[in-house]
Amino acid sequence: MLVGVPKEIKNHEYRVGLTPSSIREFIAHGHKVVVESGAGTGIGYSNQDYMDAGAAVLDSAEEIFATADMIVKVKEPQAGERKMLREEQILFTYLHLAPDPDQTHDLVDSGAVCVAYETVTDGNGGLPLLAPMSQVAGRMSIQAGAHSLEKAHGGRGILIGGVPGVEAAKVVIIGGGVVGENAIRMALGMGADIVALDRNVDVLNNLARRFDEHITTVYSTGAALEKYVLEADLVVGGVLVKGAAAPKLVSAEMVKAMKPGSVLVDVAIDQGGCFETSHATTHADPIYVVDDVVHYCVANMPGAVPRTSTYALNNVTLPYGLALADNGYKAALLDNPWFMEGLNVCKGKVTYEAVAQELGYEYQTPKDALMG
Repeated sequence: MLVGVPKEIKNHEYRVGLTPSSIREFIAHGHKVVVESGAGTGIGYSNQDYMDAGAAVLDSAEEIFATADMIVKVKEPQAGERKMLREEQILFTYLHLAPDPDQTHDLVDSGAVCVAYETVTDGNGGLPLLAPMSQVAGRMSIQAGAHSLEKAHGGRGILIGGVPGVEAAKVVIIGGGVVGENAIRMALGMGADIVALDRNVDVLNNLARRFDEHITTVYSTGAALEKYVLEADLVVGGVLVKGAAAPKLVSAEMVKAMKPGSVLVDVAIDQGGCFETSHATTHADPIYVVDDVVHYCVANMPGAVPRTSTYALNNVTLPYGLALADNGYKAALLDNPWFMEGLNVCKGKVTYEAVAQELGYEYQTPKDALMG
């Protein structure tokens, strides 16, 4: 198979779909790889590094999309990229379709086979290709929140950990999954006063065992959510409904009642955001203020630490990418029901039920789409 790696073009996105070491693996399996010139610059790799790994370097994304059987990316294809997709070409990347009707429409029209990292599952119900980026984003959420709390950025002028004699910031983390757990780790390291909310008692028990008396765990009712959000200096939204739009857990009325200069970091923004006042921002212009509350809603947070993020992502995506290349998409997906969960759009059909319901498409099962 001919595998193509275009340069990422989303705002301040420096990650790349494949590292040179990953390309060596594809070459060892008998495949060919083409990489767009400059694709690896953001993680410190030159065109020569990719050529030394066995890839051919092409001058433009147009050449990559025109020649490759499978496109391996990091972020969802932008409008110009979507126009270059063709029928039965494999697209393997993050998609986050539920809050993105324009992208979904274009992918359906393309006839491509679109496999989303974020909905591939494992036998335990986990999301193995989303987890490493959730780890990165969870840890970054506290860094971003601490920065946004500084007065120069509109925040309350609070140091997360305080100092002796001055209380620490109150950090509220909504969702105790991978994002939440990693946010807790960072916030603990910075000395914050932490409350974690979740609606799953098993998750709360796990957090309590892991972090002992250092955090407060609370079952997330509407009343509890409101109480702790209004008391918070920093709120991190880390909720996830696999493949679907994120629930709006913090209303505009709650935001209006928060302390002036408090901060919201919406890690769920890729799926539409879990705060009613959220809208996606970029690394170039990451924050905005609503009712004196600072919002940080960057939709590709891990792109700010591209070397860490790219390696973490390649560690988990490489076996799946090799399966697609070695076996073809039909066999690779039909042979692994957990991998088949990643199929979101296939040859003009929406094959992920939550996306179909959210955006009004007729749903076709992944198996029927592949067999048809």
